[in-house]
Amino acid sequence: MTVEQPQPSPIHVPDEVLTDLRHRLERTRWFDDVANADWSYGVDGGYLRELVDHWRTDYDWRRAEAAMNAYDHYRVEIDGAPIHFMRRPGVGPNPIPLILSHGWPWTFWHWSKVVDPLADPGAHGGDPADAFDVIVPSLPGFGFSGPLPARPDMNFWKIADLWHVLMTEVLGHDRYAAGGCDVGALIAGQLGHRYADELYGIHIGSGQMLTLFNGDRAWDITGGHPLPEGPPEIRERQLALEKRFAVHLAAHMLAPSTLGHALADSPVGMLAWILERWAHWSDTGGDIESVFGKDDLLTHAMIFWVTNTLPSSMRTYANNNRYPWTPDHDRVPQIEAPTGLTLVGYENPPGVGTDGRAAHFRTSARGSWYNLVEVTAHERGGHFIPWEIPGAWVEDLRRTFRGRR
Repeated sequence: MTVEQPQPSPIHVPDEVLTDLRHRLERTRWFDDVANADWSYGVDGGYLRELVDHWRTDYDWRRAEAAMNAYDHYRVEIDGAPIHFMRRPGVGPNPIPLILSHGWPWTFWHWSKVVDPLADPGAHGGDPADAFDVIVPSLPGFGFSGPLPARPDMNFWKIADLWHVLMTEVLGHDRYAAGGCDVGALIAGQLGHRYADELYGIHIGSGQMLTLFNGDRAWDITGGHPLPEGPPEIRERQLALEKRFAVHLAAHMLAPSTLGHALADSPVGMLAWILERWAHWSDTGGDIESVFGKDDLLTHAMIFWVTNTLPSSMRTYANNNRYPWTPDHDRVPQIEAPTGLTLVGYENPPGVGTDGRAAHFRTSARGSWYNLVEVTAHERGGHFIPWEIPGAWVEDLRRTFRGRR
C-alpha cells in the first residue's frame, strides 16, 4: 500500500455550500402526507416539516463545527482512499491506542459522547489507568473521508486493512485496540480475525458472523425463509425486526446509485431517508428527541450533506456483497482477538429477554465466532449504542481491556 503522513485538517465548510443548502431548503416541494402521523407509511411529513423549518431558520452549523474542532482532525490517503480521523490523546500512565469504527447512517460524531471519558477517565470519575488514545475515523466514502473515486470496491474487510495500516504504519503503534458498532463491528471483527496478534482485543456492539453479507439473498435478512412457527408474540417480534431493516438493506444492496441520485439533489429527501433509520433503530419509546435532539439530528445529517457522501456511503452495503468476505485461516474461533460485546434490549431476538441475552449469545452460532471475554446486556439502548447509552458503553469497553496492557 502507498502511505502518506497525516496532515492537520480542521473541519470547515465553505460559506457557499451553506448558502446553497439554505436556498434548497427554502424551495422544498412538499406533498400532503395524510394518515401518517404514526409513521406507518414512513417518516411523518408533519415532523419532517418541523425539523426542516428548524434547519432553515435556527440550526447553527458553525456552532457544531466549533464543537468538532475542539478535537484534532487529520486527513491522510492510504492506498488511494482518503481518510479523515479525529484524535483525542489519552491522559493516563499507559493509554492503549483505540480505533473506533462507526456504521450507517452513523458519522464519526456518533462517538462524541464517549471520546472524552475513554481518553481521560480521571476527569470523568474513572481510573486514569483505563485511559485510551482515541482515534475516530470516518469510513471511506463517509463524511470527510470523501470523495472516494479511486476505490469503488470499498467494503468492510478492505476498510479493516486500511485501519491496520493507519494504526501501525501511519501512527506507529505496535499493538492497538479496536471498537465498533453496526458495519464498524464487522470492521473490528475482521481486524480481530486477520490481525489478532497485533491487537489487544476488540469491543463491539453487535456480534455478527463476518459472512453476513455473503450469498445471493444477502439483501433479505430472512434468506427467503418464511416466518418461524411458534407463539404469536415471537412471530410478531420476528416480523417487526424484518420490517425494521428490509427496505434499507434491499435499496442499499440492489440499487444504491438510483437512490443516491435523488438524495444527493435534495437535502430534505436525504434527511428523510436517514431520519427513518435514526427513529426506528433507536430505543426512543416513540419520541425520537428523547435520543436525538433536533440539532443532533441535523448535525449528523449535515456531515453527509456538506460532503455529498450519502451516495458513496450507501454503496458499502453492495460492496460487502459483491466482494464477499473470505477467511484468512480456518481456526476456531474465527475471530481470535479477545472480544467484548455490548448488547441492548431493543435488539433482543424473538423469545429472548435481556436477562438471558448474554448466555443466549454465548451459545449461539454467532457467539462461536468470537473469543469472548466480556458480554454484557443492557435493558435500555438501541442500535446507536455509544450515543444512546454512552456511560454503559464506556464501562463495558473498559472491562474488556483491563489487564491486557
